[in-house]
Amino acid sequence: MTNGNRHALSYRAPTTRVATSPIQGLGLFATEALPAGTLVAMKGGSVLTREVWDTLTPGLGPAEFQIADDLVIAPQSASERDGSMIFLNHSCDPNCAIQGQIAVVTMLPVAPGEELTHDWATTDDDDYEMACRCGTRRCRGTVTGKDWLDPELRVRYRGWFCWYLQRRIDAGE
Repeated sequence: MTNGNRHALSYRAPTTRVATSPIQGLGLFATEALPAGTLVAMKGGSVLTREVWDTLTPGLGPAEFQIADDLVIAPQSASERDGSMIFLNHSCDPNCAIQGQIAVVTMLPVAPGEELTHDWATTDDDDYEMACRCGTRRCRGTVTGKDWLDPELRVRYRGWFCWYLQRRIDAGE
């Protein structure tokens, strides 16, 4: 996988490009019309325990996907960070979701030039809180690592939660 970076660990579809985002920093954008169900990225990196990742986070910043209760896929060093990034920003009204553990697909048709986003409520179970910058009509104002517990979001994203959260929801958590 190259993505224009010889150290790429993640895959970004050739129908996408990384550019400055109005949401935050860099974002992933569609370069052409994408139908619902289009694979746009796959997260790469190393599978690490949460304990190991917590020791790396201060130096690397957020760069992980949680893939199980105590596992993440993430870079292990600064030299791997850029190659592991897919640049998918949060939105409270997303057009993408994680299917399985590492595949990012469009939830609905996406127009050329549109930023590809996902709601972190469908993937994260962590202790954080941040101001949301998505600017959508559905913006919650604050995003937390426990938003997946919100009953309204569980209904809205039925079928779009990542595997490990869906298992917890199905178990009645």
